[in-house]
Amino acid sequence: MKKVHLFFILISISAFSQKTFDNIKSEKLGTERRITIGLPASYETSPSKKYPVLYLLDGDYLFDPFLGAINYGVYWDDLPEMIVIGIHQNHDGERFDDSTIDQNVGVPFEKGAEFYEFVGGELLPYIEKKYRTAPFKIIAGHDITASYINFFLYKDRPLFNGYICLSPELAPKMEVRIAEKFAQVKEPFFYYLSAGEGDIKKIKEPIEKLDSNIKVANNPLVSYKYDLFKNATHYTEVLHSIPSALYHIFEVYRPINSAEFKDKIAVLKSGYADYLDNKYNTMSEVLGVDIPVRMNDFKVIENLILKNNAYDELGKMAEIANVDYPRAMLGEYELGLMHEKMGEPKRASKRYQNASQMEPIGELTRDMMYQKIDEMNTLAKKTK
Repeated sequence: MKKVHLFFILISISAFSQKTFDNIKSEKLGTERRITIGLPASYETSPSKKYPVLYLLDGDYLFDPFLGAINYGVYWDDLPEMIVIGIHQNHDGERFDDSTIDQNVGVPFEKGAEFYEFVGGELLPYIEKKYRTAPFKIIAGHDITASYINFFLYKDRPLFNGYICLSPELAPKMEVRIAEKFAQVKEPFFYYLSAGEGDIKKIKEPIEKLDSNIKVANNPLVSYKYDLFKNATHYTEVLHSIPSALYHIFEVYRPINSAEFKDKIAVLKSGYADYLDNKYNTMSEVLGVDIPVRMNDFKVIENLILKNNAYDELGKMAEIANVDYPRAMLGEYELGLMHEKMGEPKRASKRYQNASQMEPIGELTRDMMYQKIDEMNTLAKKTK
């Protein structure tokens, strides 16, 4: 029995070794504020890697549900690793003080204004200096803190790239101001909004107005999603919303699945390699996530190119391969395949020869390259 207890202790230590706490001395608040930090499992072993950051208001109770959803998504490679920062606000009514607004003009006021300056002027610089952060930042909240995060959206250049608003108790005029801001957005931007079917009426009605106004704004640069969960209350809808929000914001990160293939790729007449290139460039340029093209994604596009006889696109696939896997035989193999399919066996043989001198990758091996060389040389003799 002692061994069983030890086993569970080791699991607990392993699971939470990246979760730490910190106290930030704030001049704006005139006190210290406690935060919880969740670092990715690879943080220590990948010293050059930078990570998107998710900031959580109401971090006391939102941190663990968000971290659990992220860890699950990371396990299946559906979500990228990210740094999670939870701001504690449930001590002596902090969340209410932090969310203080002027009811007449609908903006942060007194302690609410101080908290605004703390987040933008102290917390973000502190985190960005201490940790390896990518430029992509998300902020989330629930109820009054979900409303509050929208004030960072009011800036000429929004402070965050993504907003997760869980059943927000919207401030005055917010259902109009947010939509007006969306119409002005000039960079890719993510916004998630949710409510429960059984939500509080005074909260739910403004949310529905906001949803209608956002849809009218219809800015293609704004990636927007609204969920209304059936049989959910103001509190239970949170657990439904968290994975939906994360998967919405990081949709482009996910490996190519059947839905993406059917709806976005298979319908193309050409440009299959460009689609793959754009997918991973968007991950890097918009989400701040730099990963090499997954071999499964690469193979999906290669098969479609072959199926549609778009052989010239294999040259573009070679370019992608040489950038992400410069030492591997993948790029030379793609060029060999292109020449083979275009009826140029001598040129194909040369590329396969080059590939045989490089590192194997995936299903590509030196024996396979030697076999291809023999096939191309035989074919070249027959076509003389």
